[in-house]
This record gives sequence, C-alpha cells and structure tokens, in this order.
Amino acid sequence: MFSRLFRPLPLGTIKAAAEHPLRAGFHVRFMATVEANTPRLTPTPKPRATAVSHDRATFTIRDGPVFHGKSFGAKSNISGEAVFTTSLVGYPESLTDPSYRGQILVFTQPLIGNYGVPPAARDENGLLKYFESPNIQAVGVVVADVAEQYSHWTAVESLSEWCAREGVPAITGVDTRAIVTYLREQGSSLARITIGEEYDADQDEAFVDPEQINLVRKVSTKAPFHVSSSGDLHVAVIDCGVKENILRSLVSRGASVTAFPYDYPIHKVAHHFDGVFISNGPGDPTHCQETVYHLRKLMDSSQIPIMGICLGHQLLALAAGARTIKLKYGNRAHNIPALDLTTGRCHITSQNHGYAVDSTTLPSEWKEYFVNLNDSSNEGMIHKSRPIFSTQFHPEAKGGPLDSSYLFDAYLDSVQKHKGSQAIFSPKRDSRPSPLLVDILAKDRVGVVPTIGMDNMAAQARAAEAA
Repeated sequence: MFSRLFRPLPLGTIKAAAEHPLRAGFHVRFMATVEANTPRLTPTPKPRATAVSHDRATFTIRDGPVFHGKSFGAKSNISGEAVFTTSLVGYPESLTDPSYRGQILVFTQPLIGNYGVPPAARDENGLLKYFESPNIQAVGVVVADVAEQYSHWTAVESLSEWCAREGVPAITGVDTRAIVTYLREQGSSLARITIGEEYDADQDEAFVDPEQINLVRKVSTKAPFHVSSSGDLHVAVIDCGVKENILRSLVSRGASVTAFPYDYPIHKVAHHFDGVFISNGPGDPTHCQETVYHLRKLMDSSQIPIMGICLGHQLLALAAGARTIKLKYGNRAHNIPALDLTTGRCHITSQNHGYAVDSTTLPSEWKEYFVNLNDSSNEGMIHKSRPIFSTQFHPEAKGGPLDSSYLFDAYLDSVQKHKGSQAIFSPKRDSRPSPLLVDILAKDRVGVVPTIGMDNMAAQARAAEAA
C-alpha cells in the first residue's frame, strides 16, 4: 500500500538532508531501520484482575427466571445480552472472539474447562496461535459444571484463573438446559451476573442493552496495522473486530494484510491494494453507517475483488441495498449445515451471529450464495458479474470444521487475477507494501481496550453525555 507515496529520494537529496541541521531529524526517520519478522505487541490491558471468586453467584434474566450458583471467575457484577453456543470445544477461541463483545456466553456443553487455557503464544507471522484476540471479549460466562482441574499439553492456567485475571465474572452450578430452553423460546435476552448478592430483576437500571452501543467502535483498531507475508498480494482488511485466524488464513496464502479502522474511507486507498476484505464483528450492523457508505462508494468506483465474513457480509449487503434482520436467538455453533446454492453441496460451518441478511431484499445484480438448512436464513451472497461475495458463517472456523476454507482460495484467486489485469494497464504498478510502510505501521490492533463489563460501559456513556 501507498508504494507511490514513499518513492526513494535521489542520493543527492538524502545527503543534503543529512548535512542540513534542520533536516537531520527527517533523515533519521527516513532512514529508519526495517527489521524482518518484528513481533506483534499485545496492548497492555488496564488493571482489572481479581482473585478467583468462589462466592455465591446469581444469574438473572430480565423479566425471566433467576438461577443461583457459584462464582468461578472475577468478583465483578456485569450485565449484557445472554446468548448460547452449542459448540463442544473451542472455548478459548469463542471467549476471545470480538463478535461476543458485550454478551454473556452460555455453554450448552455440560463440562467446560477440562483442557485448561493455553498461553498467548504467537506463530511465525506474529499472530496469536490459540486465541482470536488478546483478551476475553465476552462480559460473562455461564456453565453447568466447570473443571477446576485441567489436563492438556498446551495449558498454562485454568479457566477460573483466566477469567479472574481478565476481570470476567463466571457462574457454574446452574441448569444451562433450562437457561437455553428459555432463550430459545423467548429469544436472546438481557441478563446479569451478580457475585455475592442477589439483584432485583425489576430494576431496569440493572440491565444494559449492548445492542444500543456501537460495539464495533470498541473492538476495531484505532489506526492501521500491518501483517506481512512471503507472497506478492496485498489485501486491505476493514477491521470490525477481526479474528486472528482470518488474518492467518490470508497471510498463510501469500497475502500481506493492512488492517484499517472500521470507519476508514477505504474507497480512497483501494487502488493501492489487490483486494478488500471485510471482517467479522459484534452487534447491530446498522450502527456502522460510515462503513456502509464507504463500501457503497468503493463498489461504485472500483472493480477490486471484495470478500466479507459475518458482520462483513451484513455490511456488504447493506451497502448493496439489502436489509438485515435480528434473529430470535441467533446461530452460534460449530456444526450448522449451509447449502451452497451454486453447487448443491452442503457444508458444516462454524457460526456466531445474532443478525442476518434478508435475502428477499437483495438487488437484482446479486444472488443468494448459501442458505442455512436449519432455519433457512441467508448464509451468503455473490455478485452475478463481479468478483464480490460474502458469507455469514466463518470459513476460517477456529474452532470448528474446515469444510468451507476453500473460499479463501477462491477469493485470493480473484485477487491474483485482478492484480494481473491491473499490470496490463499499469505495468509499473506495485501494490506490495513498501519497507518504510511496514516499519512505520503497528503490528497489532491499536488502541483496543479489553472488555470492562457493560455496567462500566454504561457508566462511561452516561458520564460522556453529562460532560
């Protein structure tokens, strides 16, 4: 990206800059050392850890039942939207998925925590190996039975210790079957976890609705960051809460990635890239009107290949002119069947979303790509004549099945073709990131703070309004 903006200066100009005292600072910056494989730095979280709490805990659903159990995480009271996942494994990946921001995650799997929590190790590209982001994103955890003793060769701490260190309250010893039955019948509901006390469910102020908050703003990077690969492709990622394995799926296939904030005017810089990718993220897609506007401008002004996943799929649909709807209780699992309408093949997919695209509102130049075989909701769309498509499910699937990972190959094939066609008209065009750009940009998300509980978020919002 921006290779044209960082053209090398003539040698005489560099010498003159070095000899002139007022230009010495410029010379030092211009000649910055470029280090290969610079490790990505994890943002330092604010102090929020507590000792593991084993106090009495209460899980209260607004206008619904109250469940009493025992705490096994942080000693902190929170509220949020209660949702459930039927995934049998992958709780480290699920809890660190930015799409769960602001939500209390209820696990239907009876026993959670038996293989502990792995370290924050990084791979050869500087990406987290076992987590989808540096911190727990869910505001609370609800399980039937937590395993205090764990056994796995990668584990370094228990689920209890992890939740306490991250400042996330958790409750065990409750009937998750009854909780999930209620959520399926009534839909995703506001709920609250209180430690050491019981809260009056009739008090509206005890419950904060995360759907009223632009959660994408909280999980998106505040400035561009870059992840290099050994290939010659360069993809711009609109970071709405991107998972580490999405970045890995691109980088491992030879595409360097430059990630931008969710509201960045991507249409103004897209010509420096070979493709544009729109990531997953939390909350209501209609909060991201800036992103929708920029995507609409991008599709109007460029033929660049575009792919979206999860929230990225919804935002692309809104930009195309379609509408989105909120599902009764969403789809969160690793075993959801999705039918490819172009081939007739069924794929088992990993999903995590509470909203969906209304396929009946797709414009004529688009067609439905995938459909959910459980509830018939839309799972993808594809443009009839341009290299643009998106999926509601997660082809990168960590954890989960890899049936649909070929979609990354299909996307990067179109990116490679686009790059080749651009070379015909602009032989000197070079979309590869310049060494100076790689040196300047951060190597990880910038300015993203860990989840601090919806109560604290609401307090901050009220303080901002008062100011």
